[in-house]
Amino acid sequence: MPAEQDLAFLARDEARGVRLQIEFLKPETLLTEHDIRDTIVVYGSTRIAEPAAARRSVETLRQALETDPRNGVLMRKLAVAERILAKSRYYEIAREFGRLVGGSRASDGSRSKLVIMTGGGPGIMEAANRGTFEVGAKSVGLNISLPHEQYPNPYITPELCFRFHYFALRKMHLLQRAKALVAFPGGFGTIDELFEVLTLVQTRKIKPVPIVLVGEDYWRRAVDVGFLADEGVIDAEDRELFWFAESANEIWSSILDWYEACGTPLDLTS
Repeated sequence: MPAEQDLAFLARDEARGVRLQIEFLKPETLLTEHDIRDTIVVYGSTRIAEPAAARRSVETLRQALETDPRNGVLMRKLAVAERILAKSRYYEIAREFGRLVGGSRASDGSRSKLVIMTGGGPGIMEAANRGTFEVGAKSVGLNISLPHEQYPNPYITPELCFRFHYFALRKMHLLQRAKALVAFPGGFGTIDELFEVLTLVQTRKIKPVPIVLVGEDYWRRAVDVGFLADEGVIDAEDRELFWFAESANEIWSSILDWYEACGTPLDLTS
């Protein structure tokens, strides 16, 4: 059997280097073929559902609790579901942001070639891909294989939907064409991705890019950067590597303003 057809051999530890090369090469080749040069990357929780779905979850749990009012497990699930419902507004903000980017126009009136890229899953990622889909624009999704299967959301442009095994290569592709990064509320995965970007910019491993954290109240509680600066483990100016926004228009306009302030307006025709 030829080596490239021997799946058992390719799955061996010794072939990991080959697998890493292939996992980098396939998306790189196809993104280049589809002329995807510049992206805005959207991070965020898979668990933040659209408002209607979040509301249904709360109503279902409330009804269950009415029949078993002392059930501590149900009480806890309801409390979490209510917090998710409160954050479901971010789904609509991400969706509207996808529409703004997907519907943006270059100076000559042509459709912008700037493309939304997400991790390809549900929740906030789905919302951003969905917004671009609704205005007829392309978007990219970089899904990943997980023990609890995560399927690509249905709004990704089919030929721009990729599936990764390695987090490291997925994160590399998320950043490689990024002109801005937008982080919505999320958990360990979102925070991991955010801090990797902040570290790369802080250490000058990549050029500075706009980094926007959506939901100041959430992020100030989730990550106390002021505390890190006060403790001396980061520099005071590191707090300026990102800023907060509360709406889709604010996210988009602040990214455009950042490029204008740098003297290199964001090129929507590249």
